[in-house]
Amino acid sequence: MGRRWRRFVDEAWRFLAVGGLATIIALFLFNLLVHGFGTPLAVLADQPLVAYVVANLVGMAVSYRGSRDFAFRHREPVHADGGRTAFVVINVATMAIPVACLFVSRNLLGLDDPVSDNLSANVIGLVLGLVTRFWLFRRFVFRHPVSLLARSRPRADASREP
Repeated sequence: MGRRWRRFVDEAWRFLAVGGLATIIALFLFNLLVHGFGTPLAVLADQPLVAYVVANLVGMAVSYRGSRDFAFRHREPVHADGGRTAFVVINVATMAIPVACLFVSRNLLGLDDPVSDNLSANVIGLVLGLVTRFWLFRRFVFRHPVSLLARSRPRADASREP
C-alpha cells in the first residue's frame, strides 16, 4: 500500500472514530429528547426534527474538536478561524440529509416509533451524510499541507520558454 493510500485510510479510520463518538452522543440525546427512555424527559416528543438538530449541534461540537485534534491533526486548516466556519457550514448543510430522511419517515410514511426514527435518521441519513462530510472536510476544511504548498509555488515548467 502506497504512502498516500495509507494516509487516506488512517484519516478515514480516525474520522470514523471521532464521528462514532459524536454520533453516540447525538443518538443518545436525540432519543432522550424524543422518546425519553421511559422518563418525562421527552420534551421534544412532538418535534423530532428540532430534537435531531439540537442533538446534532451538540455532536457537531464534539466532532470539530475530535477532527481538529485527532482525525486531521497533521493538516493545517485552510481558513484563519481554524476551519470552524467551513466546518459548521458543511455540517449544517449535510445535516439536511438525515433530517430529510427523518421527515420522509415521519411525515410521508407515518412511522413514529424509535426504530423507524433511528433507522431513517441515524442509519440511512447518517451514512449518506458521513460520506459527504468526509469528502468536504478533506477538500475544504483540513487540506493537506503539500496541496497548500504546491498551490503557492510557481511551477518549474511555467518559467521555461519553448
